[in-house]
Amino acid sequence: MQQKLIGVVFLPFVLFAAVASAQTDQTPYPNMAPLDQYLIADQNTEIALARSAAPASISDHAEILVLGPHGYNTAVKGSNGFTCFVERSWTKAIDDHDFWNPEIRGPFCVNAAAARSYLPTTILKTKLILEGKSKTEMLKDLQTALDRKTIPPIEPGAMCYMMSKQGYLDSTNGHWHPHLMFFTPLVNADLWGANLEGSPLVAAEDKEDRFTIFMVPVSHWSDGTPDTKPVN
Repeated sequence: MQQKLIGVVFLPFVLFAAVASAQTDQTPYPNMAPLDQYLIADQNTEIALARSAAPASISDHAEILVLGPHGYNTAVKGSNGFTCFVERSWTKAIDDHDFWNPEIRGPFCVNAAAARSYLPTTILKTKLILEGKSKTEMLKDLQTALDRKTIPPIEPGAMCYMMSKQGYLDSTNGHWHPHLMFFTPLVNADLWGANLEGSPLVAAEDKEDRFTIFMVPVSHWSDGTPDTKPVN
């Protein structure tokens, strides 16, 4: 079962490296589309989509970021330490076939530790892309920021909710399944028992961003409705 789960693509990391490298010349999204295709015209629509990442008991009190022409801006102040936002395609690995897909919408709701140590990577990538950097230039600048520690390392306890039924994470799996994600520095996933037969834990190593993500599928979406799609 877990071997099939490994084929899922999540925004901040790649699980399709082999497929992506084979599709370099065949990708339907070879270049960045016009900026307005990545933006959501109505701010309230983006706020609602960002909130859908987590149950209302969390997201109703979270800070909400929305994407504008020059990067993310705070649309709603929060009070519980969580931050909700919607990632776009350029937070994927640079060889991912959906890197420039303007339809990608990945609702995240991160806790305080992830807001301090995961979110800065998303914000920097977005800023660089919107400044007109190529994806290879963006990656180079990200690595420099990580080397200089202007982007902090992942904090212990960093995690997020990805439970939005409205999300569109990639062109193969759509919104996949509702799940929780836990971030750690790069680590051997075997130490967590991830990706093994019968284990509910799925792991992906993101070498570009220098962390490992552990995912736990859950049984229902943030609105309380059950996930009826088989996990296989």
